[in-house]
Amino acid sequence: MMIKVNKKKRSKKAMIIFVTIIGIVVLINLVSLIINQVFLRHELDNLIPYGKLVEVNDRNMHIYSMGAGDKTIVLLPGFGVPLPSADFAPLMRELSNEYTVVCVEYFGVGFSDETDVQRTNENYTQEIRTALSKTGFAPPYVLMPHSGSGIYSEYYATKYPNEVSAIIMLDTTSSAKTEANVPKFVLELSKVQQAIGISRIFNPLIVSSVLSIKEVYGYTQQEINDYTKFINHVNNDTIIDQTYRLNENILEVMSMEFPSVVPVLKIVASETAEGKQTGKEYQNAHINRLGKNAQWTVIEGNHFIYHRNVAAILDATNEFLQSKGR
Repeated sequence: MMIKVNKKKRSKKAMIIFVTIIGIVVLINLVSLIINQVFLRHELDNLIPYGKLVEVNDRNMHIYSMGAGDKTIVLLPGFGVPLPSADFAPLMRELSNEYTVVCVEYFGVGFSDETDVQRTNENYTQEIRTALSKTGFAPPYVLMPHSGSGIYSEYYATKYPNEVSAIIMLDTTSSAKTEANVPKFVLELSKVQQAIGISRIFNPLIVSSVLSIKEVYGYTQQEINDYTKFINHVNNDTIIDQTYRLNENILEVMSMEFPSVVPVLKIVASETAEGKQTGKEYQNAHINRLGKNAQWTVIEGNHFIYHRNVAAILDATNEFLQSKGR
């Protein structure tokens, strides 16, 4: 009888401890939510855009440019980059010595507004064309996409080959193979995490790992500070729709014949080229789909290859464009 009583007491005590822990976690999250939404919600309001805000479909899109070269390189960011105009900045400074370089911040990232317009290939292409035109840049362009933006670049070149003189891809997603689907509820959970403010604990570590060595990689303190703030606001409905539609957009491009008149250089990071899912077979399948006027090369680094390899990218760009007479 005494054993049963002791077991009940221990069970009750364990339950009290469990409920207390849950209560503390809920309270911490509640306090964090209040702080995040009341005191930090407007931390981006006073930041000044680096470039120009132009109206596209009744929303503001941020276009940032450097240099005054005869050829115009258009940088298109990969998925989930909080502030592309800062993220691309060292590469822009390097390229701008010889080219006009333009960074397009899509809706939903950086200083650009969000939008409820579906994130399809067609909409991205028309938004890019409109924004560039309104800021005074005329085709043909050298498109330089990173990651998932390779899909939009291929669509752009297929629809308007006369506006694209070449594409130089920075470790881009293949249009010869679909990607793993991310359930939408998982993407929605990222918004909850962001709203609570939990991600603020880890975000500074992310920033320091990619941008903070400014003396070596060329980031200014302002770019690092701004990036650190924007990363706390990167999850929104626009970006969720972009991510959710990735495979849909890949399949659409896959069904289109890429124009042979547009030369393509795909610069692949060594870590990507050595990956089981993204190695030689993956890259060759992509290049084969793009045709005989496409090629790929490997540069040392990870997926965000432009963070630490700006000189190598410039050299590869110069050599490729000269070899193609572009």
